[in-house]
Amino acid sequence: MPKMKKLKATGNENLHRKVAESIGSQILKGVYAPGAILPNEADWCRIYGASRTTVREAVKTLNAKGLLKSRTKIGSRVEPREHWNILDRDVLAWHLASMAPQDFFASVQQVRKILEPEIAALAALNHSPAQLRAISDALLEMQSAKSGRESVGPDVKFHLALLAAANNPLLSPFGIMIETALTSMFETTSTSTTGTDIFVPQHEVILKAVARGNDSAARKAMIVLLENTDKIIADSSAAAKSKKSRKS
Repeated sequence: MPKMKKLKATGNENLHRKVAESIGSQILKGVYAPGAILPNEADWCRIYGASRTTVREAVKTLNAKGLLKSRTKIGSRVEPREHWNILDRDVLAWHLASMAPQDFFASVQQVRKILEPEIAALAALNHSPAQLRAISDALLEMQSAKSGRESVGPDVKFHLALLAAANNPLLSPFGIMIETALTSMFETTSTSTTGTDIFVPQHEVILKAVARGNDSAARKAMIVLLENTDKIIADSSAAAKSKKSRKS
């Protein structure tokens, strides 16, 4: 059983969240693989210095997220990966934290290429005036940002506004993935001096296509944005590897 520091938190609710996060992160990292039986309640209490009530609430939380299944006299077993609610905000965050940065970027880009060109196309066809203003306002915030890091929030807001403008309720759950994954990725890609110059004009092209109701142009503009994001990621990766080799 891995050693862990006792957790400190103010209030039972915060502590049970910290316990759930700790156990959940270990599951996502593979410390406890699917099918594994977790330590019993008494062991968790001892490991975290927490009460039985706190541990039970943490386990209930993980059951609700699809990571565990608890049964009387058997204990808590890690569920198969296909049962995990990966679109849950916490599960997604734990999953991303468990991945190597380049693996994470590759996974995010794969999902974006599947979803976002069609989201942009749907936004062009289905947006309301208020939704178009929300996209435009996000772009204005990007244009007003004084640094790449300042543009992260508005950039994420732009993509979420596009998702809302698609007006497809079955796509709505992906908003959590877009917000969490893109925030993490943009914090890296937006620090590139060329990244900010490239991305803002490309977002302008997407907005103009959506405003015209041109779904084909919106789709193509999003594909171009994603292709250029790939280039920025590749450049960032190469720069990081070069920096690391110089230090060694």
